[in-house]
Amino acid sequence: MTTAHTDHFARNHLPPSDQQPVYLFDLPELRFPEQLNCATELLDRHIDNGQGDRLCIRSPKVSWTYAELFDKANRIANVLVHSMGVVPGNRVLLHGPNNPMMVACWFAIVKVGAIAVATMPLLRAKELKAVIDKAEICHALCDASLSAEMRNAAMQCPTLKSIQHYNYEGPDSLEAAMERQSGVFPNANTAADDTCIIAFTSGTTGIPKATMHFHRDVMAVCACWSHHVLRPSADDVFMGSPPLAFTFGLGGLVLFPMSVGASTVLLEKAGPPQLLDAIEEYGATVLFTAPTTYRTLAPRGVDLRKTGLKHCISAGEALPASTRTLWRDATGIELIDGIGATEMLHIFISADAVHAKPGATGTVVPGYQACIMDDDGNTLPAGQVGKLAVRGPTGCRYLADERQKTYVRFGWNFTGDTYLMDDDGYFFYQARTDDMIVSAGYNIAGPEVEEALMLHPAVAECAVIGSADEERGQIVHAYVALRPGHAGDSLMTKQLQDFVKAQIAPYKYPRAITFVAALPRTQTGKLQRFKLRETL
Repeated sequence: MTTAHTDHFARNHLPPSDQQPVYLFDLPELRFPEQLNCATELLDRHIDNGQGDRLCIRSPKVSWTYAELFDKANRIANVLVHSMGVVPGNRVLLHGPNNPMMVACWFAIVKVGAIAVATMPLLRAKELKAVIDKAEICHALCDASLSAEMRNAAMQCPTLKSIQHYNYEGPDSLEAAMERQSGVFPNANTAADDTCIIAFTSGTTGIPKATMHFHRDVMAVCACWSHHVLRPSADDVFMGSPPLAFTFGLGGLVLFPMSVGASTVLLEKAGPPQLLDAIEEYGATVLFTAPTTYRTLAPRGVDLRKTGLKHCISAGEALPASTRTLWRDATGIELIDGIGATEMLHIFISADAVHAKPGATGTVVPGYQACIMDDDGNTLPAGQVGKLAVRGPTGCRYLADERQKTYVRFGWNFTGDTYLMDDDGYFFYQARTDDMIVSAGYNIAGPEVEEALMLHPAVAECAVIGSADEERGQIVHAYVALRPGHAGDSLMTKQLQDFVKAQIAPYKYPRAITFVAALPRTQTGKLQRFKLRETL
């Protein structure tokens, strides 16, 4: 392979080969050519095939065909090269909410052969500075609505040479610069193993990590989970809540629809009310969001049954069995669950609606292998709880991070999740590795207690952690947000404790319950248990 990068930062900062996992390319669709630019495959290919008039992106403000996105991405690419001085291998920060210009900028960066580093819209200057410093970012494209934090970060970042703002009218806007450039751009002839994105983890542990992914990785997740599990068509309309800076959102709202020539709907605000209205307005057929949103939307099942919604994908955190049942009963749609990781780029264990099994995340996605291991790298038999280990065409490559040695061992990616696998090859989530509570010699999985609590009609959401106890080592400690009309008093504490004892083994009940208004979550909706532990 011949790299197109003239800035070799990414290749120079890859983990050593002996710290990377084994990669698998057994499927025919994973045998990529040595030179590969994923923008060519996802965008330009549709123009070359005469499909440029197909609808590509919709939002409340604009609607673009593939040809229109192609033109805008090419113009931005020319701005990057001729006005901003971007060269292949440079890191370019993308900072904005989910909207069409964010996607056009992403494709422009990839076309140039640079590396897209997308960031969550709610990040403040301090957090942006950490990203810029870690990835040694040279240039930035920023939505004008977020310019204040971007400017504050830039003043503290000497590596940042230039910033262009978009989605506003002005002579110095990106749009104005685009007008002065050609709509023709020759894509960089990147190697399949040239880095094209650096994705930062969403920080459930409090310390985000930067993960490096190649052009071939982007196409691999389209060829694996999307092709074999979701199986979308060109007529599908995708929609969802995850930010494009989150790889769950990038895949679900950009990569997967565009890999088959479908369309996507981008919403800057995508809470449950906005999603419900948009599903009806745009005729969405595929929905990507988190379990908490499905639970909130379920009471509107009668309305949802009248829409064209067909495929509903849940990821980002474990899907409670009660939420699966609630959604199916309300809408008639079986949720497609999945576990993925920023380190792996997207989902690697899942099951389609036909093959879903109650309580199970699913089976290994074609193209990947997964097993349950002990601490010494021994594979455990079916029915035994252990650490989830995965390998496939994608894998963990942290940017200059000692945690690479912890995530990748024995040639496998250890996701930090505790699972068991049954005799049929279905994987059942138990807990995050550090969420397993050991109380009086018993191993108690926090999510199992959470699932029991969620069955109580007074509970809106909850989280369970272990808190230190002199007698038992740890006790089960539940943080509970109640539905309106319920009081968080001693009577409710006793009621919930007795309820859990009736649902699961009594020794698992929460000996301590703290009532809260809401649980701490990342911008992608993941529960931050470490923040609860900090309160103890």
